[in-house]
Amino acid sequence: MNATDTARRSTAATPAPAPKSAPPTAAVRQADGMAVASFILGLIGLLAMNLLLGPTSIVLAALALRRGTSRPGRARLGLALGVADLVVLACLVSADQTWSWSIG
Repeated sequence: MNATDTARRSTAATPAPAPKSAPPTAAVRQADGMAVASFILGLIGLLAMNLLLGPTSIVLAALALRRGTSRPGRARLGLALGVADLVVLACLVSADQTWSWSIG
């Protein structure tokens, strides 16, 4: 064994540095924004304007997931909250027998 063989072995055993992750593209950033917007609109929709914010939250979440967001959990929560908005609306409509509802 000579110095050249030892040098080759030491460099072969050293792992290559991990490639730096590239900054997200514009499409991914836009999808991330849709995921966050879906989540926020779904939360607000539980309290007010379920008929408008529920479907909007569902559509934004579906678009974010389809475009490959780096926040799929947030998009799925937005989707679930959008569906929950519509379920709350359906329960309130069946209780009051009207599309408009008020507390009290």
